[in-house]
Amino acid sequence: MKMWNPGRRDLLGLAMAAGTVPSLATARSVPVEVVPIWPGEAPGGEDVRVTEEVILRTPGGDPTDTAFLHVTRPWLMMRRPAVSNGGAVLIIPGGGFRRVAVSRSGGAIDQWLASLGFTAFVMNYRLPGDGWAAGPDAPLQDAQRAIRLIRARAAELRIDPERVTVLGFSAGGYVAARLGTRFDHDSYAPVDDADTLSTRPSATGLFFPVVTMTAPHAHGGSLAELLGAEPSDEARRAASAEHHVPPGTPPTFLAAAADDPVVPVENSLLMWSALRAQKIPTEMHLFEVGGHSLGGFNPLDPEAIWPALLMAFLKRHQMLPNA
Repeated sequence: MKMWNPGRRDLLGLAMAAGTVPSLATARSVPVEVVPIWPGEAPGGEDVRVTEEVILRTPGGDPTDTAFLHVTRPWLMMRRPAVSNGGAVLIIPGGGFRRVAVSRSGGAIDQWLASLGFTAFVMNYRLPGDGWAAGPDAPLQDAQRAIRLIRARAAELRIDPERVTVLGFSAGGYVAARLGTRFDHDSYAPVDDADTLSTRPSATGLFFPVVTMTAPHAHGGSLAELLGAEPSDEARRAASAEHHVPPGTPPTFLAAAADDPVVPVENSLLMWSALRAQKIPTEMHLFEVGGHSLGGFNPLDPEAIWPALLMAFLKRHQMLPNA
């Protein structure tokens, strides 16, 4: 665990040394493809009565800065690199389980990853409050299916199925944490040959994540959307990622800010402690300031320290070529 707040020059130098300051033009030029996660209807939708909506996150703002409400058709956005390094990254965005803050056009993080040679995927997923039979496991179903789809296309995309990293942000961090700890539990019935493949990420990154559903550190909005207004203590514990960390959980990187006003930083502390208790390789960075975005979560910003830290972690765990 590290607490460090270096200056702009140190940050830029470290990022450049790690090769994490790409050309913005190169990052944006790689092609994008959007594919459905399920070949037909998503499972357990018999009682779903909602209508999917797409809104701008800021009224009158960037038309590609969108959020999806009442998701009924989850999808994967894929950005291919100009030259593949053989690794893939699945990005799971947040939104408090009331919406998914995601764009079919992608964003800065997948652009950055593609510029480094990763095949980058961004997932849109169903929300547990919309009546899906799986309830709080509906996003997990989508995530397990998504990572299997990535591995099913490994040969075509020239990626190594043993180098699939998952990055989750805020509520997406909860989905990523459960994906990384529930790989021995199939959350849905198989629908095709892809479902014979592993759902275990090769490495996981959790950024200002929702982790626990227990008092006093649960994120209230996520708790209500996942478990309803008055869940039992048993249900809260059962849905808390830190209470279900098995041997074999993938190496995990955590990053959060102590002044996060949305998700208490103790969520990251609880997950780190649970991983350590199981002797899972884990690294955590707690920043003094940064709020619920580490001060602006754009990896193309030369002041961002997290890209270099993440890449060093992934290199150490053989997620990069020649590591």
